[in-house]
Amino acid sequence: MNVVCPSCLKVNSIPKKDSYAKANCGSCKNSLLDTTPIELDESNFDHVIVNSDIPVIVDFWAPWCGPCKMMAPIFSEVAQKYPLKALFVKVNTQEHQNLGAKFNIRSIPTLVVYKEGIEKKRVSGALDPLRLSNLVNENL
Repeated sequence: MNVVCPSCLKVNSIPKKDSYAKANCGSCKNSLLDTTPIELDESNFDHVIVNSDIPVIVDFWAPWCGPCKMMAPIFSEVAQKYPLKALFVKVNTQEHQNLGAKFNIRSIPTLVVYKEGIEKKRVSGALDPLRLSNLVNENL
């Protein structure tokens, strides 16, 4: 399966397994098990969405948004449960207004789940850890 390296954004082809003890990027050698959400922009958004065989969970947010700030640690916490099962990414809609407009983001936070490059689910508003985990699980 193809996964995008969270460090250098290179596409890596790895065998699909139930769990991984170790998986490193063939290019930068950093761990593919890193679950820290990746910040995306116009230059790399499509690359990550199209080249990821695992679901990509996108958090469209802005720094001035109270619910976005509340959900940020929850998003990072839930991401830790899904190494090489789902890729968690963030888009700052204040800095990257073109992406917000392109994907018709009308309120934030908005979470969008992409699978095989196609939008599968969209949820607006902050989610608690259980609801976020359920959203991810139903799209694995």
